[in-house]
Amino acid sequence: MKLRLQKILSDRGIASRRKAEEMILAGLVTVNGAVASLGSSADPDLDQIAVEGKEIPSAAKYIYIMLNKPRGYVTTLSDERGRPTAASLVEECGQRVYPVGRLDMDSEGLLLFTNDGTFANRAMHPSHEIAKTYLVKVSGYTEEGFQKLHEPVVLDGYRIQPPQLRLLTVGGSGAKFEITIHEGRNRQIRRMCQMAGMRVTRLKRIKEGSLELGDLPVGKWRYLTPEEWGKI
Repeated sequence: MKLRLQKILSDRGIASRRKAEEMILAGLVTVNGAVASLGSSADPDLDQIAVEGKEIPSAAKYIYIMLNKPRGYVTTLSDERGRPTAASLVEECGQRVYPVGRLDMDSEGLLLFTNDGTFANRAMHPSHEIAKTYLVKVSGYTEEGFQKLHEPVVLDGYRIQPPQLRLLTVGGSGAKFEITIHEGRNRQIRRMCQMAGMRVTRLKRIKEGSLELGDLPVGKWRYLTPEEWGKI
């Protein structure tokens, strides 16, 4: 069955549809040896589709990876400022994969990678509201500020649902707690804490949906089982 090229590239984990369109416009995509144009269609099961001369992976080669991202790594596939990328930590998987969602450079923990565009779109789509749990350390802690975190706030014109919170420890002006959110606004937890008068000193994602980071070492990755990725 013929499909738009940008959809095929997205489904096979090459790039987002928008990025795929840019690649097509740049003449980087060929179908059966001929340079494709925007709006072109192809049969992914019959036609030979290549990006920059490299044939795209078949649907049978979809892989799903969990990485324990260290602090100091960006989640972009490449960085013009030369900063280390989380993608470089999963290169040994042998496939071109890209991150599902983001963790900012100063955050760490559970980060998924895949070359399955359908899976990635499903996991990131706001309608699914997949719960994400983080371990947070803050300075400037007050009981009043912590209670403020329970209140709904507006970020980027979007009303954020009140998170689930579990206070773990308090020591002086510092505290550690778990927070579970359903959205993924840019630097959401850091901004929520700032609005409550607290500063995040460490942020680690430990759970996404039913997936738990567990004891996966920092900087290491593992494959998800079919049972795990099937629940996302």
